[in-house]
Amino acid sequence: MDITWMSFIIIVLFFIIVMESVRRGILETRDSLIWIFTCMVLGVLSLSRDLLAYLADILGIAYAPSLLFLFGLISTIIMIFDLTRRISKLNNKVTVLTQEFALLKEEQERMKQDKNEVRKKKI
Repeated sequence: MDITWMSFIIIVLFFIIVMESVRRGILETRDSLIWIFTCMVLGVLSLSRDLLAYLADILGIAYAPSLLFLFGLISTIIMIFDLTRRISKLNNKVTVLTQEFALLKEEQERMKQDKNEVRKKKI
């Protein structure tokens, strides 16, 4: 079996996994768009040997099917960067929420102490 056909089969299987994950709610639609785009581009490139060879020649790649892996690697790096950015943003939100929670808890305890002091003064 040729490497391009093997790549196409793997891409189709991965596309099915992505679509099923979206359907079940495991993967958000926003996240799935880049995966779907990557699968479509890799699928077209793996089936079109002439286009793959043309792009490989332009980029100076000696073995055209390795362009598929290069595109997959670049897509993966973009996805990792996006996820890292989102994790950093969520980490900042968690820090702010933790600080706000601590302030609210402190305020609640202060109010409880004030209430106890008022009760003691009444007695």
